[in-house]
Amino acid sequence: MNVQREWFETDYYAALGISPDASDKEVTKAYRKLARKHHPDAAGGDEAHFKEISAAYDVVGNESKRAAYDEARRLGPGGYGPQMGGFASGPGGFSIRVEDLGDLGGIFGDLFGAGRSAVGGVMAMRGQDLETRMGISFRNAVEGVITEVSVPDTTNGGIRPVKVRIPSGVEDGVRIRLAGKGAPGSGGGPNGDLFVIVDVTLDPEFGRDGHHLTVTVPITYPEAVLGADVKVLAYDGGAVTLRIPAGTPSGKTFRVRGRGVTTRRGTGDLLVTVEIAVPTELSAPERAATEALGDVADFDTSSSRRRRARPIDAHTADARAADNGAAVDAEQSTNHVSGTAAGHARPDESRPDAPGGQP
Repeated sequence: MNVQREWFETDYYAALGISPDASDKEVTKAYRKLARKHHPDAAGGDEAHFKEISAAYDVVGNESKRAAYDEARRLGPGGYGPQMGGFASGPGGFSIRVEDLGDLGGIFGDLFGAGRSAVGGVMAMRGQDLETRMGISFRNAVEGVITEVSVPDTTNGGIRPVKVRIPSGVEDGVRIRLAGKGAPGSGGGPNGDLFVIVDVTLDPEFGRDGHHLTVTVPITYPEAVLGADVKVLAYDGGAVTLRIPAGTPSGKTFRVRGRGVTTRRGTGDLLVTVEIAVPTELSAPERAATEALGDVADFDTSSSRRRRARPIDAHTADARAADNGAAVDAEQSTNHVSGTAAGHARPDESRPDAPGGQP
């Protein structure tokens, strides 16, 4: 592996705020935290600092590069001879060029993926593959975007920008390959590839379940009991009307078809989960109405509680004992509805889902 001059000048561990003996998991955790903080698209982001931590992670986040970097830092520049390459024998050591080894050069070429060119007996070596990470917003992941990522320039030192096309619907952690965008080859050999790992930031309202979008919306107790038409703002900015059936429990999920993430495989759905909003403060009329409902209500839920009862662990039991009563969790059933041409969502439990399947 080629040793870069900047390895001797830059402490990549310090750039990430970690110690040299940090585990791979600690390295990745530190990078992600700093990348989200300093990404140019983030509030208060710092592009220069983002490039620095990206360059640092490109080295110490790669097992083979990290090993070479640690060894280079241990030996120092003198350990690699005046040309900063080849094989070193310590301070003031020597370098060996493969093309000077005669027939042995062919053996080394076979071992290391090199081929001898027809000009001057120079070995044609494929460039090194590079890997880096980049953070993108939730919206850019859903809609796709063309952006740039900064990678180390292994020829001239420093940083070079590479254009990256992020496809719509990309998911967190996906590894994108950019052919020929890695380190340049030598002796006429091809360039290596660049691999970009995508880190997607969270959205404050929407979530992802594959190519489906998820969202939770509040409804009132009267809307849940009596039924209602509730408008929900979809991710694309359009309004969707959910027809809430009477007697809808909290936690029920409705499906609005075709309002999810568009990918090459098709378009997903919008999954809307309703939660009954319980007020923490009541006006005098609201309290009186609630108390009146409590006086006249005759809901027999004992049998359903017995059906739903299940064992609880010791930790949960201790927590519930503090309430001076035995509590039993009730599982909420999840039913789906499909969107109609008019933009409504209606119950659709009588027929199977259309192609695309459950989220």
